Amino acid sequence: MNDLEKNESYTPAKKLEKYGVNAVAGIAGGVLLLAATALGARFSIVGLVLGAVSAFFGAGALFSKDPDDKKPGAVLAAAGVCLILSRVGLPLIRPLASSLLSFGSLGLLAMGILNGIRFLKGLNKNRS
Repeated sequence: MNDLEKNESYTPAKKLEKYGVNAVAGIAGGVLLLAATALGARFSIVGLVLGAVSAFFGAGALFSKDPDDKKPGAVLAAAGVCLILSRVGLPLIRPLASSLLSFGSLGLLAMGILNGIRFLKGLNKNRS
């Protein structure tokens, strides 16, 4: 009689946490990748250093034992390699690497915004 009804629209806290973290990481990653691309285009040495650092940390996360770190590690390593190639690559590879960096940063921003919307929707469902 006094039992609580099970609400099917309830979003688990673990899923909300994942959406929130992915939203912040996606938006921050997209903005930082845009900034790195702009700095790398203006100053070649800065682009090479940022590319090497991101490729190094991406490779470290890629070889992590935690499976949740592998996808962001792969993206970070790929961004680092593209940033390096956009500065020192062959003349045919440079424009392709620069385009991939731009599309990647926009993709990260879109993913972050989408996860932010999911987070807010789940938060609103849990409040009502």
